[in-house]
Amino acid sequence: MAGEFMLFCQRNPKPCPVLAITAPGEVGLPQLGADIDLRTDLPGYRVWQHGALVAEPDDLAAYWRDDLVAFVIGCSYTFETALRAAGIGLRHVEQGTEVPMYRTSIDCVPAGRFHGRLVVSMRPLKPQDAIRAVQITSRYPALHGAPVHIGLPGSIGIEDLDQPDYGAKALIRPNELPVFWACGVTPQSVLAASRLPFAITHRPGRMLVLDVADEQYAIM
Repeated sequence: MAGEFMLFCQRNPKPCPVLAITAPGEVGLPQLGADIDLRTDLPGYRVWQHGALVAEPDDLAAYWRDDLVAFVIGCSYTFETALRAAGIGLRHVEQGTEVPMYRTSIDCVPAGRFHGRLVVSMRPLKPQDAIRAVQITSRYPALHGAPVHIGLPGSIGIEDLDQPDYGAKALIRPNELPVFWACGVTPQSVLAASRLPFAITHRPGRMLVLDVADEQYAIM
């Protein structure tokens, strides 16, 4: 099953940019952090069975298995440092909330048992900031890269920006555009659609923090 998911990630690099893959049962990631333990170091987890969310534990003591393979996927929160350094304000930071995330009508490229719809994160930006954000985030393909869509949420199947599927609502001010990036929550949408027997993911907005500087993932 891990091989099928690896192929899914290769076919869908925007939502699933893989930074590392563990051996079965391995809980450490020495290349990304000296003392990482995947069973305890995320602020929140989700446990899935046959496509249904069955638990949201704070650690995996009751759920870890020696046959599990972990995939570490890059996150757009990382490139926000570069956006803020360029003077681009981020509404969810201003509000003190999680970034809003939405399921779209865009199908991912299937692989084996894995299929489903793309999930995107949204940041409202002024038009001039949206242009600059495209330029900046294009430098970080391992962190979802440039936006996949700007404006007109209905054209990607989002009916109401005030009702995110994950995260919290973000205020959109006059003369701002919704800017959408592919999101690492996509595998959770895929798990629900694919109804796999068992899987564990991070809880949306509660990611693993690495001992790797942001700029190490910049390509230019």
